[in-house]
Amino acid sequence: MSPSAKSVFVFGCYLLLLGIPLLLAPNLLLEVFGFPPTQEVWIRIVGLLVLYLGVYYVLAGRKEIRAFISATVPVRASVLLFFSIFVANAMVSPMLLVLGLPDLLGAFWTWQALRNERVAASLASA
Repeated sequence: MSPSAKSVFVFGCYLLLLGIPLLLAPNLLLEVFGFPPTQEVWIRIVGLLVLYLGVYYVLAGRKEIRAFISATVPVRASVLLFFSIFVANAMVSPMLLVLGLPDLLGAFWTWQALRNERVAASLASA
């Protein structure tokens, strides 16, 4: 598995680990991050979506799907930006920013790995 594929695979595992409690016991996770408990079904739907995204990330990493791997970089990097906008507009607790950090760090990891792979490929072809 290439370093970029590994970064996406690991991020997919993180999403799986995040999605399962959001789907099955959301209030436990909400409490950890300082959000009020809810009986709304939406948090479980979000958990299901996060779980499904995790499956896609894991599969893309294992299968080295380069287009997907590359596309995740700007998408994941934008998560913290949007979370920051939500916090700045007092729409949500600043604790949401903690959940955006893995996205930004994972995007940076993948970007760095892709860049290093491009450099190595160009040196190998020279």
